[in-house]
Amino acid sequence: MNSTVKISQANAAARTEELRYQSGFGNEFATEALPGALPIGQNSPQRTPFGLYAELLSGTAFTAPRHCNRRTWTYRIRPSASHPAFAPYRAGTVASAPFNQTPTSPDRLRWDPLPLPASSQEIDFVDGIYTYAGNGSVDMQIGCAAHLYSANSSMQRVFTDSDGELLIMPQLGGLVIESELGRLGITPGEICVIPRGVRFRVMLADGASRGYICENYGNAFQLPELGPIGSNGLANSRDFQTPSAWFEDRDEPTAIVCKFLGQLWTTTLDHSPLDVVAWHGNYAPYKYDLSRFNAVNTVSFDHIDPSVFTVLTSLSEIAGTANVDFVIFPPRWVVSEHTFRPPWYHRNLTSEFMGLICGLHDAKLEGFTPGGASLHNCMCAHGPDLASYEKGVAADLAPQYIKDTLAFMFESRFVFRPTALALSAGHRQRNYDDCWKELPRGFTG
Repeated sequence: MNSTVKISQANAAARTEELRYQSGFGNEFATEALPGALPIGQNSPQRTPFGLYAELLSGTAFTAPRHCNRRTWTYRIRPSASHPAFAPYRAGTVASAPFNQTPTSPDRLRWDPLPLPASSQEIDFVDGIYTYAGNGSVDMQIGCAAHLYSANSSMQRVFTDSDGELLIMPQLGGLVIESELGRLGITPGEICVIPRGVRFRVMLADGASRGYICENYGNAFQLPELGPIGSNGLANSRDFQTPSAWFEDRDEPTAIVCKFLGQLWTTTLDHSPLDVVAWHGNYAPYKYDLSRFNAVNTVSFDHIDPSVFTVLTSLSEIAGTANVDFVIFPPRWVVSEHTFRPPWYHRNLTSEFMGLICGLHDAKLEGFTPGGASLHNCMCAHGPDLASYEKGVAADLAPQYIKDTLAFMFESRFVFRPTALALSAGHRQRNYDDCWKELPRGFTG
């Protein structure tokens, strides 16, 4: 038995074991699972170590400015070009732009938690993706989609998304994501971002899992600029982790499902495509523990705009306006005086898809539960429900620590168009508007 097979089998046996990670958002990394597999000084020499194939994975145009260029050189057992023709994959609950299945109304929408699959069915991550809403265009590479997933079975196949990068955020149950560039384990309270086109499978770490996905068709996520905040705060680059090289050397049939121009396609290889023995570059999956986010808030009065809770942003062509932002509301101190503590009533140019990982959200004390979701589109009025409002105006404004909660938003400059499936879902709350119905007349003059 050769050393490559020994390493591959040892890694497969330790599937759920956390590996050492390389830290730093967007950094160049060099990693090898087999000592000596990484060429030195030349990316594609005439003869690569161990007879591996050199293959470039480009996430941006070749001529993109150096500071935003994303690419990785991989050294693999077989080239990705070695595959049969793709055939359409069966239709499921995943949808893609353009989201024009049904007219989009200005109504506020909310859903109960996405049900877990019945125990009589084996549903993996791919078949468990359920699309709620989205915008933009996959072929024009703008916009995003908001999905949830629920799964009770680990993947035996491999998935790749040519339409966009995937921000995956478990809400129930941990995941082990095995990609061609390494393995990452994530639990509720963490996220993993899989770049566009990277092949991976999702294994369940501890039983059934449910969570959220932002599929970003536009510019890749990056850290937001800090501006007057200065050089520290929000998400720090060093807290993002990228996996070390890991590979499979398996000569057995492996199905690949590919999302391309909004449709799912499938083919079967005679080997595992997760066969990258070494790689170097800056285009790779990464994870982030949301508890490491350094929240910035007011220490005097009023609320700072929720943009200060941005973890990652996908820039649009309009300066200061995002294709999509990933924003969180983590545990934090609230100390402002003479201020209505919950988020105020408002109408936004930006559209908001919101979810809850754990606890309660301070503006929705009833009806918004972990695993659920809400959608407030452009200029759709929303804000605290009656219970939150009454608690807010009667509160003793002493310093308060908001704990045991983690909510998030996908914010986009484009309107989120809900899918027909999400609008007709049995877990949609058709009485959502009632949470504002009993708000009393506020004029006392």
